[in-house]
Amino acid sequence: MQATEHCYVVTDEQILHGEPIIKGTRTPVRAIVETWRLGVWPEEMPSHLPHLTLAQVFDALSYYSDHQAEIDVYMVRNRIPDALIDPSDKRT
Repeated sequence: MQATEHCYVVTDEQILHGEPIIKGTRTPVRAIVETWRLGVWPEEMPSHLPHLTLAQVFDALSYYSDHQAEIDVYMVRNRIPDALIDPSDKRT
């Protein structure tokens, strides 16, 4: 495990091939960023992701602010192609 300049964000080649995660979890920073982009306030995230603290959520968002290009690459890599999304499951 490798520490970063953010106290709750680490990388571990054995977990998600080294993608930044919240220390002690398998939750990637990108999952928190994507949840935030969906309109969930940081203060609400621990109720959606109860294994995380508010401090971890804010640290992940701070990490994203400092490393936006890196995390954006992970989000693109992990995006589900539109062709694989069931058109009857479109959310409005």
